[in-house]
Amino acid sequence: MRFTYSYATDIETLRKYKEETENALQTLVKGTGAGNDFLGWLGLPKDIRNQVSGIKMTAERLRKGCEVIVCVGIGGSYLGAKAVIDALQSSFAQLEAKTPQIVYAGNNIGEDYLYELQEMLRHKKFGIICISKSGTTTEPALAFRLLKQQLENQAGKEAARERIVCITDAKRGALRTLATNEGYDTYVIEDNIGGRFSVLSPVGLLPIACAGMDIDALLDGAEKMMDTCTTADFENNPALLYAAARNSLYRKGKKIELLVNFHPKLHYLSEWWKQLYGESEGKENKGIFPASADFTTDLHSMGQYVQEGERLLFETVISVEKPNNKVVVPTDAANLDGLNFLAGKRVDEVNKMAELGTRLAHIDGGVPNLLIEIPQLNEEAIGKLITFFETACGVSGYMLGVNPFNQPGVEAYKKNMFALLHKPGYEKETAAIKERISK
Repeated sequence: MRFTYSYATDIETLRKYKEETENALQTLVKGTGAGNDFLGWLGLPKDIRNQVSGIKMTAERLRKGCEVIVCVGIGGSYLGAKAVIDALQSSFAQLEAKTPQIVYAGNNIGEDYLYELQEMLRHKKFGIICISKSGTTTEPALAFRLLKQQLENQAGKEAARERIVCITDAKRGALRTLATNEGYDTYVIEDNIGGRFSVLSPVGLLPIACAGMDIDALLDGAEKMMDTCTTADFENNPALLYAAARNSLYRKGKKIELLVNFHPKLHYLSEWWKQLYGESEGKENKGIFPASADFTTDLHSMGQYVQEGERLLFETVISVEKPNNKVVVPTDAANLDGLNFLAGKRVDEVNKMAELGTRLAHIDGGVPNLLIEIPQLNEEAIGKLITFFETACGVSGYMLGVNPFNQPGVEAYKKNMFALLHKPGYEKETAAIKERISK
């Protein structure tokens, strides 16, 4: 993996942040900063190795016994797994005959979505991976209640027990109690690992293994990059350079970071990244707003704004050097589309020139560009990308002066929702909100 900053800033500017980034890294690694009780992810690429064989065995049992596996979770409980799976599997996996198919629930409260999911599963042999530390988060708890009942009705309670796996707290919580009472296989979400940093724990590794990916290679890449990002000197440490570059741009008025890819398989990696940075940095009226775009697709919708809109954003581009497959543009005798000048070229060459042309146009338009290059879409490269972003996020959050590992603002909507739904214990809030909306 290579990180290039020269289209956004220069080394002299970044060196002004050398001491600040190195101090932030030491705060992170030594665990002396705010949120230091949530740093278990730093050791995950190594610490999780003793669980890998068990995770693989569970995944193989589910793969053999299920046509569909439903991954139930929200936020970090599903985004990391979906990001990796989507990046590595066929773009049309759900139309292919291979099993099992991995689908997702508990990440929304859409009644039509849940109805359509249950209808699809009605004649399928399916299993469930339920991921929740507490077991009471509304979206996954609601989905799991529906799907657990459906699975027991379709397959019987004993068969359902073999096809349900819970990833939850070690000792407490509603899901832990249910799993113990029902005899479900379980994996633990450690107390010192927050959801958005949990992709390399069983939270992400089990669904990824169920999808047929090589989790050993994923962890190998992650471990190599973690070593680099926590020990290398400033100018050879991509996490420190990225943290320095984005904070430098932020302090110059660039308030929005647009994570851009030119490979459609990276869409959900961007979604994972948005949670990682948005939830880690968006506090105390501070923080870069994380947004994303899939190019060239979004050039035909958001390209105009990026090129000529308000100059408050910068781009971080993820570039994949080599595709995994080969498609060559054919010659057409009529040439009505005028594309014969591309005949004989690989489609990826066209895409790469679109990428370079776009970056140059946006730079000329006043949009600084940071560039992350990975050799190809495989487990090792994605593992490296995950730990690069995670480490840089911790450093960047400390540079910003916030606790990168809490998320107090997430609770605000829940309190209002529970009050409006008349949840027991929220009577005062219900009365207050009713009075407010009546006015």
